[in-house]
Amino acid sequence: MIARASCHRFSSARRRVRLSAGARVGHDRRLLPFGVSICLLSLVQGAVVALPAARELPALGRLRSGWWAAIPLAAVVGFVFAARALSGVADGLTYLALISVPPLAVAAAAWGARGARPWRTVVVPALFALAWADRGGLGGEAAGVALDVLSAVTLAVILVAVTPRALAKLGIVAMAVVDVWLVASDLLSAPNRAINAAAPAAHLPQLQRAVFGSAVVGYEDLFIAALLGALLAATPRLALRAAVVVALLALLFDLLFLAVSELPATVPVAVALVALDARDRRLTRRARSRTIPAYPDQ
Repeated sequence: MIARASCHRFSSARRRVRLSAGARVGHDRRLLPFGVSICLLSLVQGAVVALPAARELPALGRLRSGWWAAIPLAAVVGFVFAARALSGVADGLTYLALISVPPLAVAAAAWGARGARPWRTVVVPALFALAWADRGGLGGEAAGVALDVLSAVTLAVILVAVTPRALAKLGIVAMAVVDVWLVASDLLSAPNRAINAAAPAAHLPQLQRAVFGSAVVGYEDLFIAALLGALLAATPRLALRAAVVVALLALLFDLLFLAVSELPATVPVAVALVALDARDRRLTRRARSRTIPAYPDQ
């Protein structure tokens, strides 16, 4: 989800947010302009689509079920209402991200990402160290975004391996629809302020959201892009085409900041999925019509 913010803290975990200069406590560095920050995050969201590799998990075959497709949607809705009802949920999710993101990133570097190799896992400790040492700096922020991206790739590859494709696609669209509803109803403001303000001890990285410059994007916005990429991973050219489409749509979507203050960042991914599916169906119908023999009238 995307939003503008005039306060001194992040106002949303699921929005790309404009930050004031005081948003980085303890850092007096010059922020990147909002336009530059938002465009870079849009390009990252598009690039994530091209990262997942086509992987099968025969060991999880017995767990294959359509119910897995509801996990992203249930996680978003569950977080919103749990955070509104219970204190400490945001802190718990912050530590959950701190514990789970690095090993998931290792799995992506060794297995889940396109071109993965075991020796490439050495980059993950380096990224974590940079994100910790330069927390609030552009280098540390970029490292944190990279860790979130890699971990999202692993989760997406696993989810696609145990979920029927049609239902996984439906889950992407449903997540975008609910995202729009949550933005329109303003149910996310308080929970997202909590999740963005939550920070682990010892100035460890805040991996529950991805921030770069003066903008922030929610983890699930990266995950939904990775989920689309995992669905298309068996056809690399199609995955690359989808990555370009998502990036362009996200950049165009950002222009709406000229008129509104909040936008759901899952929408460009869902629109790209629907558009690509419609194109594939059209091409399939054309191919079938060309192969049907014409019989002369009797």
